[in-house]
Amino acid sequence: MFLIVFIHEMGHAVAAHYFGWRIRKIELLPFGGVAVMEEHGNKPLREEVIVLLAGPVQHVWMMVLCYGLFQAKMMESGLYEFLMWNNITLLLFNLIPVWPLDGGKLMFCFLSTRYPFRLAHYYTLVFSFSICVIMLVIATFIIPYNLTMWVVLVFLFFSIWVEWRQRTFVFLRFLLDRYYGDREQVTKLKPIRVTGSEPLYQVFWKFQRGYKHPIAVQQKYGEHMLDENELLYAYFAQKKTASSIQELIS
Repeated sequence: MFLIVFIHEMGHAVAAHYFGWRIRKIELLPFGGVAVMEEHGNKPLREEVIVLLAGPVQHVWMMVLCYGLFQAKMMESGLYEFLMWNNITLLLFNLIPVWPLDGGKLMFCFLSTRYPFRLAHYYTLVFSFSICVIMLVIATFIIPYNLTMWVVLVFLFFSIWVEWRQRTFVFLRFLLDRYYGDREQVTKLKPIRVTGSEPLYQVFWKFQRGYKHPIAVQQKYGEHMLDENELLYAYFAQKKTASSIQELIS
């Protein structure tokens, strides 16, 4: 079982290494694992999806290999059933749209293409919690004595709670990565129209992954354009965390 989990996580790690991502650590658990990357929501969407799918894909070739060995009479039926069952279980489990599973992170990727980062992260956690509640009801009334199910639910609820507690920190890391990271990766522009009275942090709430945001400040005699880096510089370097847009241009 641990070998299957290890191969799954190595799939993530190899794909991340291929794209030049920094890998902090790989944690192995009895029912899965977590590959922790130094990635804060600003990598190209294509790269992130490939890295996320690289884990579940490992189960496909392992099942094909097991089937081939079994058909060639090179694997006993007991071992074949054990490996197939665990591969199918881990594959389907990891694709459940619940944070921090691969399915939950894929859902976050999809939502972040449609909504600002902060809102996409919020929707992901709320939806994940809702799915866990449904799983809790199923566990309570249908399989109340399945210890593995309860351990998994505790892990998922705890992971969602931790991510919820850290959501402000996650958002700040996203902004910091935009400020200090590789700006050449983002080429698409998506203007954000704001008023001068809006605080900087409220403008940041509108930032979306995969886009660079020219800031159009609506004024009495037209628009004043700012680059998003001017806002990030004022917020992080000049510590103008409570300033409004108007204070930057006056």
